[in-house]
Amino acid sequence: MLRLNKYLADCGIGSRRECDELISAGFVKVNGKTAALGQIVDDNSHVTVRGKRVGDKQKLYYIMLNKPKGCVTTVKDDLGRKTVMDFVDVKARLYPVGRLDYDTEGLLLLTNDGDLSNKLTHPRNEINKTYVCRISGVLKENERLQMERGVLIDGVKTARAKVRIVEQDQHHTRCEVTIHEGRNHQVKKMFEAVGKEVEFLKRIAVGDLRLGGLNRGEYRFLNDSEVEYLKNL
Repeated sequence: MLRLNKYLADCGIGSRRECDELISAGFVKVNGKTAALGQIVDDNSHVTVRGKRVGDKQKLYYIMLNKPKGCVTTVKDDLGRKTVMDFVDVKARLYPVGRLDYDTEGLLLLTNDGDLSNKLTHPRNEINKTYVCRISGVLKENERLQMERGVLIDGVKTARAKVRIVEQDQHHTRCEVTIHEGRNHQVKKMFEAVGKEVEFLKRIAVGDLRLGGLNRGEYRFLNDSEVEYLKNL
């Protein structure tokens, strides 16, 4: 026995919230009758969405991709650019969890588990994402502390972050940055706010789940303990 929104999500219709919206709009029927929010169904229920029968629960996939530069984090691109889906050979309807910029590389999760995707991307859950980057010039201590305390991006102050200098010389600084927000181009704009330009940016971790030894463009399936870890974040 399952709540209808959970049943629909397990069948790949969307996240629970998206399924609730379909139910509220009257697009879902159970045994020929318009469904209600919170309704309970079982495997013998005849469930349709917009008149089409919902089949068996889909197999859930959890994938880590080392996204290379030069591709967009989307399923399709109207401009014909390469997308992250071009690197994954899985016969399932997968979606990227969050986003990495066109010229940013590193750890990107893909799944058809809408609930987990929403959990990992919703701002209230404050899931840490860690990046390594190379910037031009020297990052001074007062600038590093300013970034950690928060800087203004488009008039809104960023949340507290962790910025660690890994190595630097008179021309470049290599840093490790951990944030839990997901604002557009956030790491780059944080450095811009203290007068620095990012030359290279790579995400290496989501929470304690790290990229590991994947080469650019390679992917792997997460193991059960990794999936359980993400669900418990």
